[in-house]
Amino acid sequence: MKILRTMIWVLALVAFLIFSIYNWKPVEVTLWQNLVMETRLPVLALMAFMLGFLPLWAYHLSVKWGLNRRVKALENSLKTAALARHHEPHAPAPVDTSGEKPVTKGGESADPLAPADNATDGGAGE
Repeated sequence: MKILRTMIWVLALVAFLIFSIYNWKPVEVTLWQNLVMETRLPVLALMAFMLGFLPLWAYHLSVKWGLNRRVKALENSLKTAALARHHEPHAPAPVDTSGEKPVTKGGESADPLAPADNATDGGAGE
């Protein structure tokens, strides 16, 4: 991506240099009634470009700075939450000491991964 951006800036610079070579003429710019500025046309074009570019570039940098601050704050909060969860003591799970398996409506055990206790276990041969 950086190479593409560099190529675009180089092309813009070459275009501006060609424009400057063919338009190196003095121009008079009347700022107020009594104030007249005499400059070359490429300088005037460069000043107009900078007048439009610099405020938007400053705004872009401020938004980028704010978003980077937000991302770092979220990363830090995520890291502290993960560390707090890692150091949190775990409460032991309640243990069923009755020795019986809980049974659902169809006579199946509540744990679907538990082995079946019925005699028809697929022809094991007992």
